[in-house]
Amino acid sequence: MQFEPVIGLEVHAQLKTKTKIFCGCSTEFGKSPNANTCPVCTGMPGVLPVLNKQVVSFAIKAALATNCKINQESRFDRKNYFYPDLPKGYQISQYAVPIAEHGYLEIESEKAGPIKIGITRIHMEEDAGKLIHDPARAKSMVDLNRAGVPLIEIVSEPDIRTPRQAGAYLRKLHAILRYIDVCDGNMEQGSFRCDANISLRPRGQKEFGIRSELKNLNSFKNVEKAISYEIERQTYVLEEGKKVIQETRLWDPSKNKTTSMRGKEEAHDYRYFPDPDLVPLIVDDNWIQEIEKELPELPDEKRSRFVKEYKLADYDAKVLTSSIELADFFEETAEPLKDKKQAANWVMTTLLGMLNTKGISIKKSLITAKAFSKLLLLIENGKINANAAKTVFEEMVETLKSPEVIVKEKGLEQVSDQSELEAMVQDIINENPDEVTAYRDGKTKLFSFFMGKIMKKTRGKADPKIVTQLLKTKL
Repeated sequence: MQFEPVIGLEVHAQLKTKTKIFCGCSTEFGKSPNANTCPVCTGMPGVLPVLNKQVVSFAIKAALATNCKINQESRFDRKNYFYPDLPKGYQISQYAVPIAEHGYLEIESEKAGPIKIGITRIHMEEDAGKLIHDPARAKSMVDLNRAGVPLIEIVSEPDIRTPRQAGAYLRKLHAILRYIDVCDGNMEQGSFRCDANISLRPRGQKEFGIRSELKNLNSFKNVEKAISYEIERQTYVLEEGKKVIQETRLWDPSKNKTTSMRGKEEAHDYRYFPDPDLVPLIVDDNWIQEIEKELPELPDEKRSRFVKEYKLADYDAKVLTSSIELADFFEETAEPLKDKKQAANWVMTTLLGMLNTKGISIKKSLITAKAFSKLLLLIENGKINANAAKTVFEEMVETLKSPEVIVKEKGLEQVSDQSELEAMVQDIINENPDEVTAYRDGKTKLFSFFMGKIMKKTRGKADPKIVTQLLKTKL
């Protein structure tokens, strides 16, 4: 490609406060339209905003977790634009002096190894309401439950060069915000949403090209697909000798394409000015230090510990730390086990396979870590073998019974008696003289034939280690 993509991302993350940023209304999702409203968040004349301290604490926490510099003085501004779901005619945001700046996240790139993606700024702001369009009538309705819900906007530097890097950055940021428990990360409900700015420039050129903004992308896959499409679209425009128009575009996942929404505004179009109803926000060192002490182990730290403490491969540790719930599930499962790697393998394959098949998250798993650990202890203690364990697991998913009860009911306890298995092995050898001769003549692949016969005879309950040892000795 003769053009180089330049990508910057703006993430809006809804903070997990119980009340809104400037009033005492609930932030609960799913209430009836306009139930969570008051004169402040509906913009009635004469009302005054009062800043929610928890919002500031969460913003500081996010800033610390993303290596940002926290400004000890920040200010709120009015961002002026007119839209039916913005009742005041302006949004209270931060522009000139945000709460935090100059951070970064480190991601793995496809070829270059670890790279740093700069974070320009983090600022606090209020969300707008929601328009509901009724196709049966030529009318739109407005729900202001979301108006005033607290957000932080996290703006990246234009350091991203590929759709995959964009996806990696977003997944990393999403995991961090959920680890520190300031955002639930629910993309379907709009708690974590992304706008992407994409431009192209001739390779080697320093100046940026004209950018298009993609609005409200609500899944990691859609972000990557939309950016890929936009790169192709702009490449085609430039190769045709035309100019890219600065505009806002929407991604249509059903058609896998972007469509023009409106011309892209610049900062001066919003006529920012300091909000006269809110004094400058002062954050002292003691407050920052208190919040810093509350920071949990972050994904990269946990990943390094898993590699060191549990002797896991880096890839396995990365998978297991991809969400705080999965990491906690693994650690609770592995705690009583000697073989931590076996716990990792079963969580990544059997458990995640079941969750993917059912289309549910680890948070909604009906199998608890404690029950899963009991299942793996049965393998470790030689009570059942791996094949039987898979049968037990499937039954646990369907019935929610304990693994011990299922083993007893189905008679799946492993046959480990040496003399009993030795007699069976001898019977199998006596019954298959041709295969024995072929094996001894060098056809060693027939070993699996004998193993299969034993397992069939014992209905899969034979201890494979003992059977393997006996077969090798007798063959």
